[in-house]
Amino acid sequence: MSAAVGIALTGSGAATPDRVVTNDELSLWLDTSDDWIRSRTGIAARRIATAEDSLESLASQAAKQALEQAGWRPDQVDLILLATSSPEDLFGSAPAVQAALEANNAVAFDITAACSGFLFALITAAQYIRSGAYQRVLVVGADLLSRWVDWQDRRTCVLFGDGAGAVAMEAAPEGWDGLPTMVMGTDGRRRNCLTMAHRATTQVLHNQLQAGSGGFHPIAMDGQEVYKFAVQQVPLVLNQALKQAGITAEQLDWLLLHQANERILASVAQRLGIPAAKVLSNLGNYGNTSAATIPLMLHEAVEAQRIRPGHLIASSGFGAGLSWGAALLRWGRPDAP
Repeated sequence: MSAAVGIALTGSGAATPDRVVTNDELSLWLDTSDDWIRSRTGIAARRIATAEDSLESLASQAAKQALEQAGWRPDQVDLILLATSSPEDLFGSAPAVQAALEANNAVAFDITAACSGFLFALITAAQYIRSGAYQRVLVVGADLLSRWVDWQDRRTCVLFGDGAGAVAMEAAPEGWDGLPTMVMGTDGRRRNCLTMAHRATTQVLHNQLQAGSGGFHPIAMDGQEVYKFAVQQVPLVLNQALKQAGITAEQLDWLLLHQANERILASVAQRLGIPAAKVLSNLGNYGNTSAATIPLMLHEAVEAQRIRPGHLIASSGFGAGLSWGAALLRWGRPDAP
């Protein structure tokens, strides 16, 4: 391989369940309303997986679209990274995506970092490409958190939806970099602000011999603390990424944040001095799809030709851990028209 140390983002894809659940439907059994949810979150509806849907199927659909948009054959994929906190196999769902794509030459494994997962996976993929280990990587973010919410808890169940998104990344000639800078962080001291914790139960094996049994509690969140964390930390990490790249906010074409809350998006944009017209958001239609929010929004903007080759995007993911990350993304190949 020639001196190819750059990164090119060359394909995108997305998939969501068919079932749409509106705020009005939630109010049929919750003490809530469309106005209450919209005014606090910006969410109007979300996609919810049925028993017939699968995370692996949605992730594979999104990955296939990204692969086709990039113009790759399945056997050309070197690595598949699946960012998810809701795998259908605790040993990993990425191998099922690899099999569905028939990407038989690819290594495939999961990355778990909740709502920061996709960005963390994107940054991880870039390191494999820069090192020369791999040339073509599919990065997929997918979550079905509707399976893990308490549907009687209006503080959490109104927030989350299901979906998958994917991006194809490949080595590019030196001088072109689709991921010029990146920053990541974790503060485990605040890990209890957002959890889906192990549920400790006991099973008796024989007489006095006991063992623990697996299971998880529904999602629990301290919404106020997570909100304060996001509006304080995300502008800081984005400014850090901009400073590292020697780029000003005025030079950005788009701001693409994890789609958690419309008030967070507006607050971060305001603090960075980025006009609302440059803020990408589809939160109203999908809710918080965790690791899928950034690639899902990215794909919609690419398909609508809002994001075009050469456009510079500031992106940040943030959430459980508590964790956060930021990256500057430049869309397309260096030879794109």
